[in-house]
Amino acid sequence: MNIFCINVGGIDRALRIVLGLALLAYALNLGFPATGYNQLGWLGLIPLITGVFGYCPVYSIAEISTARPPRP
Repeated sequence: MNIFCINVGGIDRALRIVLGLALLAYALNLGFPATGYNQLGWLGLIPLITGVFGYCPVYSIAEISTARPPRP
């Protein structure tokens, strides 16, 4: 098994990218009020990166995949 195979499917990827961008917007105060917790928005990099690359290390460890199996 390839360690860096795609294991995040289309809908999952789209949701991760939207969530990541929303959290980054929160961190940068773009349309969100400054609350003192805005630094937590930088955690949005995690779903954004996993969504863009289609690989989630946690899914890999748990042997989960939301991606379609490759065609033969």
